[in-house]
Amino acid sequence: MTRPTFTEALNSRPWLMADGATGTNYFQMGLVSGDAPEMWNFEHPERVRKLHKQFIAAGADIILTNTFGGNRHRLKLHNEQGRVREINMAAAAHARAEADSAGRAVYVGGSMGPTGEIFMPVGTLPHEEGVSAFEEQAMALKEGGVDVLWIETMSSEEELRAAVEGAAKAGLPIVTTMSFDTNGRTMMGITPKAFGALTASLGTQPVAIGANCGVGASELVATVLGISAARPDAAIVAKGNCGIPQYKDGHIHYTGTPELMADYARIALDAGAKIIGGCCGTSPDHLAAMRKSLESYTKGSKPSIDLVEQRLGPVSVLAKGIDTAAEGAAKRERRRGS
Repeated sequence: MTRPTFTEALNSRPWLMADGATGTNYFQMGLVSGDAPEMWNFEHPERVRKLHKQFIAAGADIILTNTFGGNRHRLKLHNEQGRVREINMAAAAHARAEADSAGRAVYVGGSMGPTGEIFMPVGTLPHEEGVSAFEEQAMALKEGGVDVLWIETMSSEEELRAAVEGAAKAGLPIVTTMSFDTNGRTMMGITPKAFGALTASLGTQPVAIGANCGVGASELVATVLGISAARPDAAIVAKGNCGIPQYKDGHIHYTGTPELMADYARIALDAGAKIIGGCCGTSPDHLAAMRKSLESYTKGSKPSIDLVEQRLGPVSVLAKGIDTAAEGAAKRERRRGS
């Protein structure tokens, strides 16, 4: 029997389960801070494949390649900028092999993270160079056999536009997410509602849009509500961190329990998410609890911010409809005019 394409599965199923964290799970497996996780595709392929296998066993329908920093600008930090094609193809091959041996439809998302550069006009990276870097990575991921290109953790409009333009040249479906980690905004000031409007204006339309990482499950769900309000037509991704990071005994630990993440998965579905997974701190055990909770759940009504806070924890004032940045700008404008 032929497997449905990624887009067909997205359109026909009530939800899809994405995988959990890559980096934080690699740290548990021996990755040293400062090292490039992407080099594990050659140095420790068995560990890369083991994590994919564990997430599939936990119920993931989508696994992301170990290529978050696999563009020429990020790899330059490790003097590996000449190996973009080789690194991305190897990572895609590892994920593809595990997905194909799953015994059910599991899709491979080619992870494409930020360049780490600031784009013009604020910074110095030209749009064309950004497009070229993302195109290079996208073409290698396609060659390696991914089903969908997964642009994630973006914070600026300029980089998002360059990433989508570059990825579109590979001709695969595109998913794109931003990280809303600064008082309900991205680091570059974009709100969830503004992100929704921005994605509607892209030359190539992503098949799904949403949020990943951020500051915890509650804020992620609030973000989904904001995106959904701006783009009620869109398939939305919720890939939240596993609770809040805390520094203990020389390591970062995340506060989220499997029970909290199971609750988050159900509330994210009610909030409008179609693809639900975890980001930093989310282990295969957390994901298994999330999968189980969704399989026995019927989608309910859209949650209020009060319910989100009560069940998952506090959210930013922006999520409550109070835009302190806009209010501050208005006050400054009034002072200037008086």
